[in-house]
Amino acid sequence: MATLVRRATPSARTSDDADPRPAVLYLHGFVDYFFHPHVAEAFEERGYRFYALDLRGYGRSIGRGAQEGGPNHVSDLAIYTQDLDAAVAAIRAEGHRRMVINAHSTGGLIGPLWAATRPGTVEAMVLNSPWLDLNGNWFLRGPVTALVHVIGRWCPTFKVSGLRPHYGEALHRDTGGEWDYSLVWKPHLGFPVTAGWLRSVRRAHRRVKRGLAVQCPVLVATSTTRGDNRHWHPEVITSDSVLDPADMWARAHRLGSDVEVRTFPGGAHDLALSPEPARSAYLTAALGWLDAVTARGPAREA
Repeated sequence: MATLVRRATPSARTSDDADPRPAVLYLHGFVDYFFHPHVAEAFEERGYRFYALDLRGYGRSIGRGAQEGGPNHVSDLAIYTQDLDAAVAAIRAEGHRRMVINAHSTGGLIGPLWAATRPGTVEAMVLNSPWLDLNGNWFLRGPVTALVHVIGRWCPTFKVSGLRPHYGEALHRDTGGEWDYSLVWKPHLGFPVTAGWLRSVRRAHRRVKRGLAVQCPVLVATSTTRGDNRHWHPEVITSDSVLDPADMWARAHRLGSDVEVRTFPGGAHDLALSPEPARSAYLTAALGWLDAVTARGPAREA
């Protein structure tokens, strides 16, 4: 069961009927959940009603129903279609007919996969460092991926990997970062990477490579720089030290026919958690882009 998060009291700006703007649905990444009130505030001050979805097995949804294989595990990313469809239905029940997606990392893979099967549901997508390919060498992308496909089919909950702690430690307030979030829901060492989950991710990467034909405009936002994702280094949160931006640039235009790529010097993997001035530069650019593309008018009904 997923959890839809909303502000208890929306800003007055989002209730201005003279300039109705789409609602925003935020999708988080792997070993992640929504803990970004500054992002919600920025969107709502601009007139966008903001919602966030903690997918099943993540964040506020951990413990809400049995999760085979542990938190964050599914054997098929397609199961999140149920969570997204339910979120859209709930948002529409609150009176919002127009909608855009803001998604980060693995959410930036799940969101386009879903949107490609739901043409007309969203008007635009802002993807913050989307996970569009495996960050690794030819051996990981080839032979290791082939092995994962076999293991993931027959032993989906088998642990094949894990996370390194340096990125989380650089973010969290208790270890020198700016941000306060639950280390139960987002531990520095993460949760086990299972074969079934990784198999589904790699199959999704293959779909992106073939082309998704997402019909709405898409903004792909990334850091300018790749950082070491295996060891601590001084630029861990002023570079993308989880994924490789070059992979995002190479795959971005496979998402659809209307895709724009923008890069941000000093940006972290989650651009919204970057040190200033990169954080504000990202939010300003994302909001300006959304203003421009949604001014074209609402998408047709799904």
